[in-house]
Amino acid sequence: MLIQPRLGPFPPPHTAKFIGELLVPVAPFDQKSGREAWTVAFAPNGSYFAWSQGHRIVRLIPWTKCLKNFSVGPGGEGTNASSPRHLSRQNSDGGQVIPAAGEPREHTIDCGDIVWGLAFGSSVPEKQSRCVNIEWHRFKFGQDQLLLATGLNNGRIKIWDVYTGKLLLNLMDHTDVVRDLTFAPDGSLMLVSASRDKTLRVWDLKDDGNMVKVLRGHQNWVYCSAFSPDSSILCSVGAGKAVFLWNMDKLTLIQKLEGHHNDVVSCEFSPDGALLATASYDTRVIVWDHHKATILLELGHLFPPPSPIFAGGANDRWVRSVSFCPDGRHIASITDDRLVRFWSIEERAPQAIASVSNGLCCAFSAEGSVLAAGTRDGSLHFWECPRSVASLQHMCRMAVRRVITTQQVEALAIPTPLRDYLTYKVI
Repeated sequence: MLIQPRLGPFPPPHTAKFIGELLVPVAPFDQKSGREAWTVAFAPNGSYFAWSQGHRIVRLIPWTKCLKNFSVGPGGEGTNASSPRHLSRQNSDGGQVIPAAGEPREHTIDCGDIVWGLAFGSSVPEKQSRCVNIEWHRFKFGQDQLLLATGLNNGRIKIWDVYTGKLLLNLMDHTDVVRDLTFAPDGSLMLVSASRDKTLRVWDLKDDGNMVKVLRGHQNWVYCSAFSPDSSILCSVGAGKAVFLWNMDKLTLIQKLEGHHNDVVSCEFSPDGALLATASYDTRVIVWDHHKATILLELGHLFPPPSPIFAGGANDRWVRSVSFCPDGRHIASITDDRLVRFWSIEERAPQAIASVSNGLCCAFSAEGSVLAAGTRDGSLHFWECPRSVASLQHMCRMAVRRVITTQQVEALAIPTPLRDYLTYKVI
C-alpha cells in the first residue's frame, strides 16, 4: 500500500530553529577537496558526539558540554534567548582546556587519512563473542567502555577508546574506501563496514577485531548500512538502485527492495524497527515496511515528481542523507537544493525546513532534540527538532512493533483499522 503525500491542506513548513555551529579554521590551501565532513555520529548513551572535520581529523566532544554553549539544554529546553552560538574550533591542533577530574574529555584524533565513516559502539558483558572456542583475548572490553570506529580512505578501519583518545585496533582487509560503519545495537560489538570495494565486512571486536564474514552481492559501491534495533537485520544500500536486507544471525541475504531509480546513499531503521527509510539521488526518501518489502510512504523533494529517466540522472535534488528521530515520528533529510527538511510521518509533509549549503550528512542526538548536519567545508550545524507530544496511540504502536513483525500483527485477531494502524498502513 503506497501512501502519496497529499498536496494540502498542510500548512507551509516553518523554519527550524538554528541553535549553533562548530566551524573549522580555514587556511589558503584548504580550498580544495579533503575538507568535507562526510559523517557525524552521536554516542548511544548521549555522552559524546563525533564528526570528521576534514584533513584526517575527527573531533570528539562531550555532548552536554556542547549543549551548554547552545540555546537548548540537555532535555531540549531553551536556555539562551539571544542569538545562536558560533563556536570556532581554533584549538584543532590538539590544544584544549583541561577538564575537572571526572568530566568527559574533548579529543582531537588524527586518523592518518581522510575519514569517511564513524560509529560509536559500547559493550554489554553478557553478549559473548561468536568465537566461543577462544578463552584468551587481547582486549577485554568492559561495560563502561565506549569505542569509536573510523573508516578511512585507504580501506583501513581504526578503533579508538573514546574516553582516552587512544588507538586500540587497526583493521585491514578492505581494498577501497570504507564509506560507512555501524555497530550492532545489542552491545555485542559486532561491527559492519561498507566499502567502495563492493563488499560489506562483519567484524567481531570481542574477538580482537577478527573478521567474521564478507557479505557479497552488491555490484557497485556500497554507501551505507544500518542495523535494525534488535540487531537481527542489516540494511545495506549502494550504487545501482541497490537496497539489500541481510539476516545477521545467519549472515545471509534475505532480499532486495525494488523502488529507487538512482543510487541509494543512506538508510536507517525507525526506533521500533517497523520502518526503514532510504535516501536516493532519485530525489526521494522511501519509507518501507521491510518485513513485507512494500513501500509505505514516499517523501519527494521535487514537485511534480520527476520521471524515472530524469530521476536516474543528475539533478539538483539529490538526497544525501536521511535520519530517523528517536521519537519515531520525524525524519530528517539533506538535499543538494541547500535545504534540510524535517518530515512528520503523520502529516506526510515537511514540518520544518532550514538552509544549509553543501550538506552531506545528518544525525539526530540520542534524545532526539537536536539534529546535526555536516557540510563540505568541514563545519557542523545544529537545529532543534520540531517538538510535539506524541499520542498514546503512537507510543503503544512503537511498544508493540518493537517485539513483533508485520506478519505477526496481521495474524492477530483484531479489528482491521487497528491492524492497519499497527502496520503503519495508516500513518
